[in-house]
Amino acid sequence: MTQYIYIASPMSLPQGSFGENPISPEKPNVFKTELDFVHLSFETNYDSEIKKRFSYSPHFTYKHQVAGYANQIPFPNTISGSSEEEKCLRILYNYLEGAIEKSSIVEYFTSLNGDEDLALSNKRSVNWEDIKDPYDLVIEDRELLEITLWKCS
Repeated sequence: MTQYIYIASPMSLPQGSFGENPISPEKPNVFKTELDFVHLSFETNYDSEIKKRFSYSPHFTYKHQVAGYANQIPFPNTISGSSEEEKCLRILYNYLEGAIEKSSIVEYFTSLNGDEDLALSNKRSVNWEDIKDPYDLVIEDRELLEITLWKCS
């Protein structure tokens, strides 16, 4: 089954592809290695046909949401340590870091396709400063993290 990651925020979130490294701007679909092609792509929850936002999951509090195909983001029991996995987790970490700096709070959720509306397996609140490593973002299926940025003086 296909796994997706979802992020919600009170502020708008960037969409598009992150992490691709094509050989040149003139050849955006040509890559030197498979790892150069590995990326995360996020799409927003705005339907341009009906000109309306929808929610990826009823578990979200915030209206600005993105979804991304996440088969390279492992569940805790499937961590491999592969280069592709590490790259995608680093991309996710950097994406969340930018979002949390902008809004001070985000919700991060993962689910297998079609299970987004099922009951949560776990819900936790964490401080961004406690997420020291991209592997700290590996969560269970249908787990939701509320990540806040509390700056301690």
